[in-house]
Amino acid sequence: MMQDSEARRLHTGLAQLLVLLAMAGTLGAQPARADKVQNPIAVFAALDKVTGRISHLEIPINQTVQFGALKVTPRVCNSRPPTEPPHTTSFVEVDEIKLTGEVERIFTGWMFAESPGLHAVEHPVFDVWLTSCKTSAPVAPAASSENSAAAAPAPAPTAAAPAAPAPTAPAKRASRPAP
Repeated sequence: MMQDSEARRLHTGLAQLLVLLAMAGTLGAQPARADKVQNPIAVFAALDKVTGRISHLEIPINQTVQFGALKVTPRVCNSRPPTEPPHTTSFVEVDEIKLTGEVERIFTGWMFAESPGLHAVEHPVFDVWLTSCKTSAPVAPAASSENSAAAAPAPAPTAAAPAAPAPTAPAKRASRPAP
């Protein structure tokens, strides 16, 4: 009988020790946190609802680009390293230029590239949402004339090589009508 009580005490003591070790392990463990990468360029997509055209806007931080009647100014653009799950955010200010020339702030806040519908600018004529961040300057000016974030000089025109003559199809014979 004495052995049973000693065995229970030993079993209970081991169980308590394991619980304490488990608690100590969880108290010291902290979730892994990825470092944020601060990028110099925020990349947006902008929709003109009248024409149905989507433009790609690459805007340097703290610079303003006008898209239609909207002026978009990113203040910060953060992302995670490529080895981590994507999480791209940007703090953005969007102003609308009224027909009277008056400027009104219509959006100030965070945009999330992974959830574009969560905090996008929805205007009666224009929509703007964050798509990504970039670490380097735009390579070429965007096709949209409204995207004039960086006034880069136009490249000098280069002489094109003469085009090869197009192959010609053989002439068709005139067919005679059947007698």
